[in-house]
Amino acid sequence: MQTSRRRVLQGGWLASLASFLPGCAAAPSKKPTVYERLGLRPVVNFRGTMTTLGASKQWQECFEAQAEAASEFIVLEELQEAIGERLAKLCGTEYAMVSTGTAGAIAIGTYACVAGDDPKNIRQLPNLEGMKDEVIIQKVHRISYDHAVRGAGVKIVEVETADEMRAAINPKTAMIYCLPGNNDDNEWGDWIQLPEMVAIAKPAGVPILADCANCLPPWGNIPKIAATGIDLLALSGGKHMRGPQSAGILAGDKELIRKAGLNSSPHSDSQGRPMKVGREEMVALWTACEKYAALDFEAIDRENSRQADYLIENLGKIPGLRAEKLQSERIRKMHRLGVSWDEEKIGKTKQQVEQELMEGEPRIAVAGGYGHHLVFCCFMNESGEEQIVVDRMKQIFKA
Repeated sequence: MQTSRRRVLQGGWLASLASFLPGCAAAPSKKPTVYERLGLRPVVNFRGTMTTLGASKQWQECFEAQAEAASEFIVLEELQEAIGERLAKLCGTEYAMVSTGTAGAIAIGTYACVAGDDPKNIRQLPNLEGMKDEVIIQKVHRISYDHAVRGAGVKIVEVETADEMRAAINPKTAMIYCLPGNNDDNEWGDWIQLPEMVAIAKPAGVPILADCANCLPPWGNIPKIAATGIDLLALSGGKHMRGPQSAGILAGDKELIRKAGLNSSPHSDSQGRPMKVGREEMVALWTACEKYAALDFEAIDRENSRQADYLIENLGKIPGLRAEKLQSERIRKMHRLGVSWDEEKIGKTKQQVEQELMEGEPRIAVAGGYGHHLVFCCFMNESGEEQIVVDRMKQIFKA
């Protein structure tokens, strides 16, 4: 049989035929991962759901939902509305929408409170002439993330007490911003409880936006916060929820959510236009939220606790090291442990060990050296990763 040049060039037909014959199949080769192709090394994460590390590992169902959504065109506002109704039921609010993470939700929530649904105001942002342009924040809640509020061009009015908050409200007040996730963190001092804050704001007609990025797990925290009577809450879909890292949720009062939508993508002449949410992120976020809300959080907490206990027991056996459980901050369930040692006697600082963990193989990220401790967070770790930490620490301390 003669084989034409075309047949050889078109398919490497002999190689293709050989692959079907017994004993002639090519030896399987491991395909390099996307990170290997880029020359990068993944990280074993004992730091927590940090954006700098990718936040979390997305559910497989989310990838499938994204692929399905990407295969068809859809009217985005119709999709946002359909998903918003379903998210609202899970959150215990009137309405909801998908945003670009918590920060994006805070930003468009602020735009809604400042510009409302007036087309002139929406186009005019961030020029606030003629609009309410003040946002009240209790001083203990001032953090870098309130830049999402300041980005609207508003003036931040700091208060310390409930009486000061009440006195600060005036016709220029657009909203109050708060952090319900910090209520159990001693270092934050006294904070105004949400019910009291609502009692101050409601009679004055001032909406409250709660930054709930640090309120998961468990999911039950979200409906509880919503039930206090706040007007808007913002949360991440890409951290413990394990949806797309770039997605979040703005939930709350239906009219304010509608106004937030007008101040964001796909509306071209709006301050929120650059914070575009695609159909893929919308359906993946909804998929993640449905799955997450139904999880057994007690079982998750038991596993996190087991890993923390394992680390405390085994790291404490390394000569010169002391390991102990640290007080859990905020309302979310999170297990943290601290490892300490005499730096002069051992000859290593906490920062040096943190760097060695990150530069070794495998790379291990920890929550850092704070005070007397090197801090590990057992939060979203796979079973067995705690053993990796113990092995690496033994190498570092030559145990």
